[in-house]
Amino acid sequence: MHEVIIVGCGPTGLMLAGELRLAGADVVVLERRRSRELTGSRGGGIHARTIELLDQRGIVDRFLAEGRPVHTATFGGTGLDSSRLPTRHPYTLALFQNHIERLLTGWVEELGGPIRRGEEVVGIAADADAVEVLLASGDSLRARYVVGADGGRSVVRREAGIGFVGPDATRSSLIAEVQVTEELPTDAKIDERGVHGLYPMGEGRARVVVTEAELGPANAPTLQDLRRELVHVFGTDFGVHDPTWLSRFTDATRQATAYRVGRVLLAGDSAHVHSPTGGLGIGLGIQDAVNLGWKLGQVVRGVSGDELLDTYHAERHPAGARALKFTMAQSLFQKADPRQEALRDLLDEVLRVDDAGTPVAALISGLDVAYDLGAGPPLLGRRMPDLDIVVPDGPTRVFELMHRARPAVLQFGGQPLSLGAWSEAVDRVPARYDGPWELPVLGAVDAPAAVLVRPDGHVAWVGEGSADGLSDALSRWCGVVGGTRRKGSL
Repeated sequence: MHEVIIVGCGPTGLMLAGELRLAGADVVVLERRRSRELTGSRGGGIHARTIELLDQRGIVDRFLAEGRPVHTATFGGTGLDSSRLPTRHPYTLALFQNHIERLLTGWVEELGGPIRRGEEVVGIAADADAVEVLLASGDSLRARYVVGADGGRSVVRREAGIGFVGPDATRSSLIAEVQVTEELPTDAKIDERGVHGLYPMGEGRARVVVTEAELGPANAPTLQDLRRELVHVFGTDFGVHDPTWLSRFTDATRQATAYRVGRVLLAGDSAHVHSPTGGLGIGLGIQDAVNLGWKLGQVVRGVSGDELLDTYHAERHPAGARALKFTMAQSLFQKADPRQEALRDLLDEVLRVDDAGTPVAALISGLDVAYDLGAGPPLLGRRMPDLDIVVPDGPTRVFELMHRARPAVLQFGGQPLSLGAWSEAVDRVPARYDGPWELPVLGAVDAPAAVLVRPDGHVAWVGEGSADGLSDALSRWCGVVGGTRRKGSL
């Protein structure tokens, strides 16, 4: 029996597999697709907080080497300057999903995470001790926990009986990569239906997005459907043929009512679907995975109790809900309607006043996420800034201390803190930093004497000259004193 089975090998499932391997967990990934490479480009990039998470794990250079930084974000028709956000990565990284998956796959394989391809999951059955995963082949596997990262039509979510609620679709679009024979328009077109465009990819291929005249059916679209819609919008189908992939998406917005039911958890599109407007999908899933991975790793190792997993829903469900609201608001501006254009023009005036657009840029980037960890200083629950610090071994960055996904107490002043029974599980790092502390949206904050940083990079305790509250925070987030919990106990 495995400790964890992950169903789905997209960016979310891969990131979670890597996190669990860093935690020393026995994990296997089941993927329906037989091919190692994703067919087609799919999603188009990741934002600042997701890039930071890759930096925290020491793998960001792989992605930066292949992607292209874009220093603006957009809301409505207004370009937002993200370069002023206090992060080492104040940009969106344009990089298609097939490349993101390839790079994450390489990382997971380096960590020894097995990926079983061609394994279609058709059902699950949970009992008090484990979850049985049923395969289309007739075989089955058992694990202490199962995580559904198997997309918007998640079998895991359905079988677990978890609700998936939210506004229905109002329009649908076709998206494809195809060969073309005619010259393409230089600009996207927007009309009362929505946004339409053809974007060259080289060697006679193009990425096509066209909004359908009527809400499309649930079944897969055909090349003839794509040709018909292109003719309706542009008067020509541009000779599209030989599709690498062709799909339909809608502006339906859904969120799971629970990210966890017993031994079954959801992450990524299994937990939330939305319009791709704004490009938040891949990043939301990776952020889910990093929040869940260390917690699930501690539970299966017997370091923490099962109740730690409840904090996954408590933290990520609100963060997901806020992002879904953004995508719904953004999608309103994806068609040419006089009333919506009036609202877009008004928003443009508002967002251009001083730094009015900064909170929206921080939301898009994911840098404004603050988990509710109780009352305390502004740093509590927010992501730890990547400060250039000096430690006993010399200069380093905070994120370089997080490559192994271990909790750490960074002490910047005051009497040396003792970690006591947690000294083996938590890194204590004496550090010096002489510059200002700045958080997205909040701006400058008072420099703390010490902080407890969780493996996901969020601050779990702030020391203001004493050790008050540190033991409680270590117990809550870093497990039982002395690791006395028996492995496998709940």
